[in-house]
Amino acid sequence: MSTPVIVILDAYPTNPGDLAWDPVANCGILTIYEHCPDDPQEVIRRCTGADIVLTNKVQFTDEIMAALPQLKLIAVQATGYNIIDTAAASRRGIVVCNVPGYSTDSVAQLTFAFILDFFAGVGQQSEAVHQGKWSRAVDFTFYTRQIRELAGKTLGIFGFGTIGQKVGRIGADFGMRVIYHSRSPKTVDFAEFVPLEKLFAESDILSLHAPMTPETAKIVDREHLALMKPSAYLINTARGGLVDDDALADALNRGKLAGAGIDVLTQEPPPENHVLLHARNCLVTPHVGWASLEARKRLIAILGEVIRAFLAGKPLHQVNG
Repeated sequence: MSTPVIVILDAYPTNPGDLAWDPVANCGILTIYEHCPDDPQEVIRRCTGADIVLTNKVQFTDEIMAALPQLKLIAVQATGYNIIDTAAASRRGIVVCNVPGYSTDSVAQLTFAFILDFFAGVGQQSEAVHQGKWSRAVDFTFYTRQIRELAGKTLGIFGFGTIGQKVGRIGADFGMRVIYHSRSPKTVDFAEFVPLEKLFAESDILSLHAPMTPETAKIVDREHLALMKPSAYLINTARGGLVDDDALADALNRGKLAGAGIDVLTQEPPPENHVLLHARNCLVTPHVGWASLEARKRLIAILGEVIRAFLAGKPLHQVNG
């Protein structure tokens, strides 16, 4: 292949301007589009003539790939690649690669940011102090809420891959009992494999770290939420589709669940009337668990490695046959 033509379809989420695209730009002739195209025809227009395309959330259907005969590599700027019709890509001789493992520490960090907010309430207490409540207090301390320890609590993890195991290890370091459910048990000494129903029933905090598949879609539904303790918390930094939003909002609003920390939603960006944006004790962040500066820098570096490996005839992190 002569100097490859490379297109980034939706660059902004990975790099809003605080990093350089040099690891990718050094691999060929690069064109960068900041935001997702509006429709499939715009995807085709942007990709026409490209040998290599980088996408984060832009879907590639068989119809789109059929219109791009020059396309040879789709590199997903993420670990999940369900936006790509990988079977169609294989039929058309298009290699599809992802970037696994780049955001493990970042996602685990946000998971515990949610957990610590629920159990320690640092932001809420600081706000009360700035409102003058400490200055007006009679004693050296005052209370805006209960503060509780994580030690001795049960941390449940649904999905026990790299991120789930990282979260489990952190929980164990806090003195938590760690239980998990996944497709198959893992050999670890800090966590116990349990059936799915037991995971929901015994967790004081249930954290989701599974991929989105037909089997995991809306796994957090009314039936499973009914198994949880009213004092329990749900954390989702994985995929929005794992949760039945209406069922979760209902459980929160009726006091059947103490709170939820949500970084991902089925529709992103969400409409302003999304049920979880108005649910009781529900913290929502805008899908930033993966997006620390360090993780995004790592992601760009690995994308460069993926392209160089492909050009050398040795695809790296290929997800299709």
